[in-house]
Amino acid sequence: MPTSANPAPVTASKPDEIWFTRCPVPTATGIAYKLGWLSESFEADGIALKTLQESGSELGRHHYDHRLPTLIREGGNMLAIAARAQGEPTRLVGLTWIEESQLILARPDSGIRSAADLKGKRLALPGWSHNDIPSHVRGTSIARGMSLAGYKGALASAGLTLDDVDLIETPDRLRNIGGSGRDLQPRGQGQRSGVGRLWPIEALVEGKVDAIYVKGAAALDQARENGLVVAIDLDALPDRRFRVNNGTPRPITVHQSLIDDHFDLLVRFLAVTLRAADWVAEQPDRLRDILAYETEGSAGAVDQAYARLHEGLHPTLDAERLSLFEQQKKFLFTHGFLDADFALSGWIDPRPLEAARALNEQRPQLAALSA
Repeated sequence: MPTSANPAPVTASKPDEIWFTRCPVPTATGIAYKLGWLSESFEADGIALKTLQESGSELGRHHYDHRLPTLIREGGNMLAIAARAQGEPTRLVGLTWIEESQLILARPDSGIRSAADLKGKRLALPGWSHNDIPSHVRGTSIARGMSLAGYKGALASAGLTLDDVDLIETPDRLRNIGGSGRDLQPRGQGQRSGVGRLWPIEALVEGKVDAIYVKGAAALDQARENGLVVAIDLDALPDRRFRVNNGTPRPITVHQSLIDDHFDLLVRFLAVTLRAADWVAEQPDRLRDILAYETEGSAGAVDQAYARLHEGLHPTLDAERLSLFEQQKKFLFTHGFLDADFALSGWIDPRPLEAARALNEQRPQLAALSA
């Protein structure tokens, strides 16, 4: 694994643009972008900062395959891990941990009130995704992977396993999730990206299953709209191992060429996101509108789903997060979501994040010298 003792790569001529992408969830990257900080930090160099979510181009597919050389991705770990397993030259430069309302929903008359009550019950398992990039079918089956991990964690908290429940396969709700990039098109008023509709709500409402896993603010709105109740709140489980899933931990990954050719620009980008994470802790009341945009949830759902946002928004590569990330990688490989396994240690590069922290530490000193 590279260490801070290794010299930073020599920076090549500056690119015309830097791309970033994030899932529709709270991230320091998304917050920094909505505040205008990221764009401002690159304007002086004539570098355009562009986001795949608002590009309206066919480049949206790179959210899934990570084949854009100047791309910085902060999003769910399933796609990031799958891309690496398929041999993409990416590096892991940070991990966040954001509690975002992982729940198991049931009907009010189900009798399910705890994880132990799941024994013998029918749990919805979304089908494998079907898209026009065959090599990415498994890695893009987000709802299936998240549901299975959610059930596994909840059951484990009660001393149960997946063998103690009946998994009922339901149709995949997001066709072409990774093929054309259509789910990454610009979002106008009343237009949904589709991620909030991942979950098989109707299967539960119609009595075909007894419980479903859901995640995020938009899912809370759907639960209320359909008269469903929270049977199990995974965020309330004290052991983080039971809450490991697609977004916990959430990786920041980059293309190897960005480190090799534009190390200083990556450091600048990460430094801004770290400052945005600081801002969240200091300005919690100003965050709601940004989160409503990022998550597609109502104000009430955002408040409920992300009450603890500030606790894990800063990226790190500490031993605990890496251990939990390894747990998720093993889960994905064991359950068929990866083409191959790989060593996590060979994926990590701590230098950009270390340099970003050092850059932010210099800012007050430089400000004082120029005063």
